[in-house]
Amino acid sequence: QVQLVESGGGLVQAGGSLRLSCAPSGSMSRLNAMGWYRQAPGKQRELVAHITRGGSTNYADSLKGRFTISRDNAKNTVALQMNSLKPEDTAVYYCAGMSAGSWYYDYWGQGTQVTVSS
Repeated sequence: QVQLVESGGGLVQAGGSLRLSCAPSGSMSRLNAMGWYRQAPGKQRELVAHITRGGSTNYADSLKGRFTISRDNAKNTVALQMNSLKPEDTAVYYCAGMSAGSWYYDYWGQGTQVTVSS
């Protein structure tokens, strides 16, 4: 089964930057919305950012100005540029995709760990 695969996670010092990428593991039909979620230890999964096929974006209020989401429609890929990282950004980051005709995210990646040290 085709899945989304994240890459780019790792360990970074506070104030640093990371760029996460997400791509399908194989051929995938056109995705409408794509997004990033994250889950910190002991917390619920939360939305980080969301981007429509037309390029409209939505961010968690606490992340505006530090994170930027972008996508390549032709490749069904999505990226997340994370700047000025803080220890509270430490989490597993998940990529998600919404297929045409769906009202919810029906494709998910397995997650990539981002750890920000103080």
